[in-house]
Amino acid sequence: MPNTPDERLDRRDFMIASVATIGASAGLVANAGSAGAQGSTASVAGPASGAPSATVYTGDIIHGKKVVSALDVGDLEPGQRHLLYFQGVEMASGQRWYVSVTVAKGARPGKRVVLVSGVHGDEMSSVHAVQTVMNQLDPAEMSGAVMAVTDVSRPAVEGMQRRWPNAGRGADLIDMNREWPGNENGMTAPERHAGLLFNRLLRPNADAAIDFHTGTTGFEVTAFNIAGMDVPEVKAMVELYPVGQIFDNHVYPGVLHNAFMEVGIPAFTPEIGAARVLDPEMIALFVEGTMNVLKHYRIVAGPMGRTGKDVSVFIGNSAFPILATEGGLVEHLVRLNEKVQPGQKIAIQRNSFGEVVAEYTSVVAGEVTGQRSDAMAEPGNPLAFILFHKDVPDRGETYPE
Repeated sequence: MPNTPDERLDRRDFMIASVATIGASAGLVANAGSAGAQGSTASVAGPASGAPSATVYTGDIIHGKKVVSALDVGDLEPGQRHLLYFQGVEMASGQRWYVSVTVAKGARPGKRVVLVSGVHGDEMSSVHAVQTVMNQLDPAEMSGAVMAVTDVSRPAVEGMQRRWPNAGRGADLIDMNREWPGNENGMTAPERHAGLLFNRLLRPNADAAIDFHTGTTGFEVTAFNIAGMDVPEVKAMVELYPVGQIFDNHVYPGVLHNAFMEVGIPAFTPEIGAARVLDPEMIALFVEGTMNVLKHYRIVAGPMGRTGKDVSVFIGNSAFPILATEGGLVEHLVRLNEKVQPGQKIAIQRNSFGEVVAEYTSVVAGEVTGQRSDAMAEPGNPLAFILFHKDVPDRGETYPE
């Protein structure tokens, strides 16, 4: 286990990654809009320049829903709910992955907010939170539009697993939330899929965006938001959520909310508990906060619900990981959201004989934001993350997402 908050981790196969400053991958955007990629009939000249492209219907119908290869919500009939499929990446079989799109198009002009989930395929509470928001909307009473995409990483969702099972260059598992803004002519299916979605569906229809996540399989997180609080429009949105923690950090390039930010669209990432399950209590908090955001943008009318002012919010700009040094059963001594102090014991580990083989302590003062939910751990597995504040953050922290 690292002994100081300045020590770094090398992450590949689970939830840890180095942070870079926002904007570091802004140059990738220029490569994300290659016209004619995937053999689509849609032009990407509009999205590549930041302007909406005209909606392109492929002529296909799946389960009674029309298929589009590009979407401009401005083309849709006002005051209605529209259910569509977006034509995603082509597979080795020559067939494609299709992504579910719901648009609540208001009767009056206004702001457009995009809600995304399913970038990781094992994150069910995030999907349900977006569905619940959409089911509360009455397009006839709305201004602007709300677009929801709930199964971005389709093959990962089908297996309810975190990563996209890619077979283009041999069996591989690719984390799609490291691929944005993508490249329509990229080397892997997830990279091409990300490029198609970002250029032709997400970016052209967003004045603001929220990318919903949960913890990953085997690791549970509390209710918190990841956001760059130095961006006024982002800060205004995040403070409308009645959740107890905010990770104030721009994190690193490749995540979807940063792809939005790099093209001037305010965005952030909610985190909603454990993977593979529905957490109704946590979901309700994020539904309430998201409805507050829609009221903030005057898309829907009505009084605000509870916000961050109504709960005790802990804000940290760094997340300190505590890693297993041995194999064995893990016993947590603290709970999510619990405050910890330097030197406080947070977990112990026992071998097959029941002997204690390791004890783990925090070296920072902060709050527990994530814990391993699998009872067994091997060396290198993250056991906990402690959210804390560093006076001079160096953009080199890790976080659970």
